[in-house]
Amino acid sequence: MARRTGSSSSGGTGAAETRAAGFTTGMVRAMATSNRLIRVTAACALATFGSSLNAQERIDYEAIAKIRKEGRANSQIMKTLHVLTDVHGPRLTGSPNHKAAAEWVMKQTTAWGFENAHLEPWDFGHPGWLNERFSGFIVSPVKDSLAGEVVAWTPGTSGAVRGRAVRIDPPRCMTPPAPAGGRPGAPGAPAPQVCPTLDELTAGLETVKVKVKGAIVLVGAVTKVPVTLNPPATRGGDEEMRRRYDLDNPAPSPFGGNAAPTPTPDPTRLTANKIAEIVDQFLVANGALVRLNDAGREHGQIRAFNNRTFDIAKAVPTVVLRNEDYGRISRLLDDDRVVELEFNIVNQTYPEGKTSYNVVAEIPGTDKKAEVVMLGGHLDSWHSATGATDNAIGSAVMLEAARIIKAAGLKPRRTIRVALWGGEEQGLLGSKAYVKEHFGTFEAPKPEFATFNGYFNVDSGTGRIRGANVFGPKEAGAILRDVLTPFEDFGLMGATVTASRRSGGTDSTSFNEAGLPGIGLGQDPIQYGSHTWHTNLDSYERIIEEDAVRSSIAIAGAVYHLAMREEMLPRFPKEKMPAPPPSPTPTP
Repeated sequence: MARRTGSSSSGGTGAAETRAAGFTTGMVRAMATSNRLIRVTAACALATFGSSLNAQERIDYEAIAKIRKEGRANSQIMKTLHVLTDVHGPRLTGSPNHKAAAEWVMKQTTAWGFENAHLEPWDFGHPGWLNERFSGFIVSPVKDSLAGEVVAWTPGTSGAVRGRAVRIDPPRCMTPPAPAGGRPGAPGAPAPQVCPTLDELTAGLETVKVKVKGAIVLVGAVTKVPVTLNPPATRGGDEEMRRRYDLDNPAPSPFGGNAAPTPTPDPTRLTANKIAEIVDQFLVANGALVRLNDAGREHGQIRAFNNRTFDIAKAVPTVVLRNEDYGRISRLLDDDRVVELEFNIVNQTYPEGKTSYNVVAEIPGTDKKAEVVMLGGHLDSWHSATGATDNAIGSAVMLEAARIIKAAGLKPRRTIRVALWGGEEQGLLGSKAYVKEHFGTFEAPKPEFATFNGYFNVDSGTGRIRGANVFGPKEAGAILRDVLTPFEDFGLMGATVTASRRSGGTDSTSFNEAGLPGIGLGQDPIQYGSHTWHTNLDSYERIIEEDAVRSSIAIAGAVYHLAMREEMLPRFPKEKMPAPPPSPTPTP
């Protein structure tokens, strides 16, 4: 996108535009004075209108004008996105790509004038893995190419392999029919699934044992994916978002919120993950050539995750085929036709990947430099695409927000620290390790716990920021609401609070879990959940530049404000701090 200078959104008017409009110098000076008065009046009105919890919040409109101008005139977002996706994508945790991306961030932030840019290691505990090459074909009774993605931490094929296709349908977790009176429990809670016992699964696998030796095995029946007649919304309406981010009475998210807690598993039955592990071991023990899974999604979308053991010796080469190809092969088999397939998969493992990294850089503060405001997102991605919407664009937006503050010549009182995490996709591992190392918890704090002043997180695709949710008391939400109000023209509609210390979903919750103010930023969904999230379509082309530019400018304004205000962001006092979540129950 071409640079924009002198636009109203950047707070200034170009000389040529002024002359063309017929304004004299004196008129312009008068207008400037009037605009300053309007801004001051607006600030006062905002403070008066705002919650009595936060009656004196002061907005620095001159700083916001500088931030808007720099963000519009000199945006580096798409350049950063290009490097993170096209050059270093995909960025699977433990892979050379992920480390190279983190090293590039370290060098680039230093070039922008940040200080103390460095990698912080943490123990991933598994070797790195990378798929270098994949091809698949139907050889007989027709000839065609197959579209698929390789499951991470599975072995390659040691050259091209051919085999007869067979399909097995071992016992699996299933949702029983709903009773006539409806299901008990909270509305929207996931329906409980009934999974097989170990004896039931073993018996089911025994019946297909003779079929799999030397075969290419389709595991499970084909998923029937209906045609989408009513696609999900891509934008949230302003009124809808105002209700969602109403501090006093927030409406439920129309796009889905945090998942309900997982029901406690029945200890007599297997989990879905354990079933997959046992089936993998069965295929290895009985000489299967390749395992094929159904992507089960429309329009060729594929999500390929990982072998849960992270041990390539405990799985056969495994591919997730697009639903259209899996379905075609299944129908040919249902006709009792002999189907022959061929695959060639080249994967590499990297022992050094057992150590992974977060990358951190800072803009040092002045009189309050011992206190820190953080912003960031996860740098790692899944491997089916280059990880643009999840989460290269989030990383690029946060890097850009910090760059804007530095390039605009602003001098924050508190230190601003940008951090990009590894291991988010495997369970928030990088951010959890960082919080543990630097801050501890409310119950067992380290020295830095007391000087932490909030962490802003982006991790929901290309959509523009629409609001914030902070772990803390209502006073904290009121501050963020007022801080975001000057960016209402960008679509920001408010802030809400949460008292949940349950981690999951994204890295801001690692801070919440410790009792620290994590700030999750909500976004327009665009095509995130429906098309790009964790799929083979998650590429550079799916990014909306204007949305990303707006987000970076608004976040820069909010981060700078928290770095400048006299007091730190309010936290729960000791007597109101929510209890930490219970330790997770080990799964069988």
